[in-house]
Amino acid sequence: MSSLLYFFRSRFRAIPRIAGLLACVLLVSSSAGARSKPEAAPALPPLLPMAFSAWQQVGTPQRSDRPAAVDAGNAAVLQECGFQRFESAAYTRDDGKLAVRAMQFEDASGAWSAFTFYRRPNMLPESIGAGAAYDGAHILFWSGNLLVDATFNHLTAMSASELRDLAQQLPRPVGSAAILPNLDGYLPVQHLQRNSLRYALGPQTYALGGGALPPSLVDFARGAEVVTAQYEAADGTGLLTLLEYPTPQIAMDRERAMQSYLRAGNTTQSNWSQLLVSSNPGALQTRRSGPLVAVTAGDFSAAEAQNVLGHLHYEANVTWNDPKGYISDASKLGRLIVGIFTLVGILAGTALLIGFFFGGGRALLRRLRGKPASALDETMEIITLNLRN
Repeated sequence: MSSLLYFFRSRFRAIPRIAGLLACVLLVSSSAGARSKPEAAPALPPLLPMAFSAWQQVGTPQRSDRPAAVDAGNAAVLQECGFQRFESAAYTRDDGKLAVRAMQFEDASGAWSAFTFYRRPNMLPESIGAGAAYDGAHILFWSGNLLVDATFNHLTAMSASELRDLAQQLPRPVGSAAILPNLDGYLPVQHLQRNSLRYALGPQTYALGGGALPPSLVDFARGAEVVTAQYEAADGTGLLTLLEYPTPQIAMDRERAMQSYLRAGNTTQSNWSQLLVSSNPGALQTRRSGPLVAVTAGDFSAAEAQNVLGHLHYEANVTWNDPKGYISDASKLGRLIVGIFTLVGILAGTALLIGFFFGGGRALLRRLRGKPASALDETMEIITLNLRN
């Protein structure tokens, strides 16, 4: 009988252990299954609105995140500009039709670079978004980090106003992506042909945009940004190439390399572009200002080239805390310690002044009233405890 009880008791004791093992196995298998299922990426918001002004979107918009699907011939350019995604949609209003294509880039600099690349010299400027140009019923504009290409079946007096409404409804970039490029702000404005302006962030964009210098000389790998623009002066037409580098030291190195390249002439090694070959020798000049390097080429006279370059001035908003405008970590720590000791000294001095005012002032007031300086006079009885006795 006792052996039978022992048998059942041992079996019942094993049941909780078995149940626990089964629970662990089920938990591990369920977690493994959950990990094996890929999490669905959150859907990106559309680039184009369903409606704006009186235009209504019809059909299903086309979307892609591949530059080759947007422009196979210039996929490398879009990649350099920081292409992210593309969307195209058709709109209708009464008997009107409108086709809109929108490209999103990593930041506003990429959108501006793509805008200057696709804008043709014969397009006229328009005030839409951050900048626009149109040729008949075809309008190109950029806003934030978006480039928009719109084509009407027929243009009306309100078409530009309607696209301004569209620009207001486009997604807005945030943070550093919304910072507008300012390199064109250093261009001399006299005789500048703004429709000729090109902004490049990479070698393909620069070369296809009509750059005069070889991309290897520009050295985009060192963070170069380039703006090129045509100038029409009284004594010649020329191209100004304005380059910006992260530091003045890099700019100095690149200027020396460009000067050597231009002095060497058109040789087998240098292999000048057609613009440099046909340029007036006096127009081939360079100038550096801070991290900026400017190069002139074309039909400029030597005097006009010097005049254009003379208007180049770099202004940096720097707080001059030390001669180099830079505060090292050691200097910051030293200044923090000095500041702490200064604060302690001020507090100690304040405490002494307060003590002197309340203590010394009170004693002086008692003396003026004919009383002893201390409130403890000789008539006071002091109780003493002669503990030694």
